[in-house]
Amino acid sequence: MQASYDLVIIGGGPGGCMAALHAAEKGISVCLLEKTRDIGYPVRCGEAIGEEAVKQFFNPKDTWIASTIKKCRLVSPNGTSVDIPFRKEHGYILNRRIFDYDISLMASNAGAEIYTKSYVSLIEKQSNGFSISLEYLGEPRKIDAKIVIGADGLESRVGRWAGIRTQIKMKDMESCVQYSVGNIEVEEDRMDMYVGKNYAPGGYLWIFPKGKGFANIGIGISGKYSKDRSAKSYIDEFMDRNFPNAAIHTTMCGGVPCAKPLESPIKDGLMLVGDAAHFVNPVTGGGIASAMKSGMFAGQVASESILKKDTSENFLTKYIKLCQKDFVNRHNRIYNV
Repeated sequence: MQASYDLVIIGGGPGGCMAALHAAEKGISVCLLEKTRDIGYPVRCGEAIGEEAVKQFFNPKDTWIASTIKKCRLVSPNGTSVDIPFRKEHGYILNRRIFDYDISLMASNAGAEIYTKSYVSLIEKQSNGFSISLEYLGEPRKIDAKIVIGADGLESRVGRWAGIRTQIKMKDMESCVQYSVGNIEVEEDRMDMYVGKNYAPGGYLWIFPKGKGFANIGIGISGKYSKDRSAKSYIDEFMDRNFPNAAIHTTMCGGVPCAKPLESPIKDGLMLVGDAAHFVNPVTGGGIASAMKSGMFAGQVASESILKKDTSENFLTKYIKLCQKDFVNRHNRIYNV
């Protein structure tokens, strides 16, 4: 690990890895810091994404795709269901552990340095950039960066350190629980979504197949309802009723921001991407594609700012404009509906 870099990225999800890839391709020095021991793990995601959302960046590898989704079953509050075929494009349920890791390999092959088990404890603004304090493999380190990208998720400490207001209203926060389960019968090419207060008040319950007899089954409910009854109690009731013999392999829980995107996820020398910038579809809670797109834009703008020796907030508004044109304006319209 060097003492200084042009760009330091904090967070090794799809947004952070895409930023590292596109910045390194432009020839600047890039360091990505990930607090966990592995890129791509633990998986905190339903893993669903549209086919074109992947193909706009890469030719998908077979190992990335757990299931190809060709239809969706919508189940109404009274149990009535309708199957909707996907005619224009299919969907994918990813193997995020492999998908994220492979993007990190692309970034490292482009020249980015990637360090896991790197816990950032403080970022301090300096006259020519930032000083970053961290623990790497249990040892204290300090590195300097001319520009920083925060890809550290919903709880983004990078944003708070920079003075960006990242708070989310309770009504805009989904309380989510997901089980990865085996020993169940599901159609491998169909995703199921249950809506209504009896299933998931203010949100929806999903079944995303991941191969024969295996699926991600999860729920997200609005924060304004979770104070009365937990998301876990809803999904446990659903599992007992529909899949009493399921084997639960993993359990995850957390919050998903279904708020408006941050209007200005930038400061001098700093940008936020993905969940850290609230770049999540307000209706579906999906954030993989927008994390990747914002990461790509941030990496491109960061490299341009370094090459032009201008890391000011004014220069970084290019990043905001790219995101607005691509998906932010759409997310704002969806939220207002």
